[in-house]
Amino acid sequence: MSRGHAVTTGCVLLVTVLTLGAVPAGADPRRNAPAKAKAKAKAEAVTVPGTPAPSAGSAFKPPPGMVEAIVRDLALSPTQARARLLNEARLMPIAARLSRSLGPRFGGAWLRPKTAHTLMVATTSVSDIPQIVEAGAQAEVVSTSLAELTSIKQRLDTALPPHPFVSSVRYVDIKTNKVVVLTPEPGRAQNFIRKADVDRSSVVVLPSTEVPRPLYDLVGGTAYYTGVTSRCSIGFSVLKGTREGFVTAGHCGRKGSTTTGFNRVEQGVFEGSVFPGSDHSWVAVNDRWRATPTVNNGEGSTVVVTGAMAAVEGASICRSGSTTDFHCGLIQQRDASVTYPQGTVFGLTRTSVCAEPGDSGGSLISLDQAQGIASGGSGDCALGGVTYFQPIGEILTAYGLVLKTGAGDAPQDAGICTGYPGTLTGVLEAGRSAYHPRNVLVPGVHSGCLNGPDGSDFDLYLEKHDGTSWSTVAASEGAGPDARLTYTGTAGRYRYRVTATGGSGAYTLGFRAP
Repeated sequence: MSRGHAVTTGCVLLVTVLTLGAVPAGADPRRNAPAKAKAKAKAEAVTVPGTPAPSAGSAFKPPPGMVEAIVRDLALSPTQARARLLNEARLMPIAARLSRSLGPRFGGAWLRPKTAHTLMVATTSVSDIPQIVEAGAQAEVVSTSLAELTSIKQRLDTALPPHPFVSSVRYVDIKTNKVVVLTPEPGRAQNFIRKADVDRSSVVVLPSTEVPRPLYDLVGGTAYYTGVTSRCSIGFSVLKGTREGFVTAGHCGRKGSTTTGFNRVEQGVFEGSVFPGSDHSWVAVNDRWRATPTVNNGEGSTVVVTGAMAAVEGASICRSGSTTDFHCGLIQQRDASVTYPQGTVFGLTRTSVCAEPGDSGGSLISLDQAQGIASGGSGDCALGGVTYFQPIGEILTAYGLVLKTGAGDAPQDAGICTGYPGTLTGVLEAGRSAYHPRNVLVPGVHSGCLNGPDGSDFDLYLEKHDGTSWSTVAASEGAGPDARLTYTGTAGRYRYRVTATGGSGAYTLGFRAP
């Protein structure tokens, strides 16, 4: 990693889909049913409008069962575990604020060491150091921005063939300022990388036998079944209008498949499902089931979900599943591309949480904030492992869902714009528009998410070129700084239009193309 400054303020794993192989999910003998600037560290939910950040005050109390799980899985004392969670609640809003203010110079943010009392923020410009230090973080100057690293990884996703033995996993490692390629055959991977149009000095190829596969037969708090023997986990409760349901992994069932609950009572129907490419789905339940904003903590109690503010790399994260209950680890890297035997899934987040067969689709949570649902992984909860999750923001956007939360009487809409394969930033004056063109080679779903400056009114449009002119095919024109839209279309020339209807300032656009 090429750094010019560091400024201070004060076993190889086989990654698979963790299927039970020849053992039916329902026959699993272990389980068959049922995450200085104290004055400036305001808990502002930058990424999820209307969702308060976790309180970092003296009355801060971690969700039930989380301290105990972190003590066990991260080898910390109870005092260290509480300190880590308090630091995460205090520092994550600062990281989100700096990400927006640094814009295209932002190189990533991560927490260290064991108690997460230090927030590291990378930038490509020395001039940003005072701002970072003043906010209460440590600054590092790097050679490549996070946006540039993300672009390199996207080009590698296209250049490397969809075969796990050429490259099973690719991710951006912000702590080394590199794009990492994991492969059991480094020589073959290097041959493809040499032909790709990327800066090879920003790419590291590491030998690995990590070959991910989807986590079949999971629960995200409690178990559910598709068919007679296929068991998966509920991720998070959601609403679509007046309809209730839950999100889970896409590989757990196809659209139209029916489910039964942990008690084998008829439960619901898969209303949408994507796998591979992404790994997400949602199930609409019947009137015998009620959506609740809770996650099983493995101790006979629950964690209440109050929002979906994305945690930064280095933050603790806990996973709930029907086989191994509640386990915790750390967020390692985002925007990982994982090649399973069934195909490649993009935009996953890599963690050190363990998981086992029957944990797919389960919920991953930092403090009381929903992060995503389990997709695949390696290892087990006896020796440890790696788990990848699909970020919650993309799932909610893809199906037009609202996360069910315990923060007040009304559920909080997730205007979260993290976890998208593409991210663009810009600055607009009132009354002006900015255009971001994309050529789309295949038909499918477009997802766009806009975070505008506080106090403004920004709108988002998706336009398509018909050969002679541009026409709007989808729009989000609500009052306020944030917007999101989805559109299913044919291949062709598209562009996003961001319009500052009222107010001015910096914005971030997250997007996903088919």
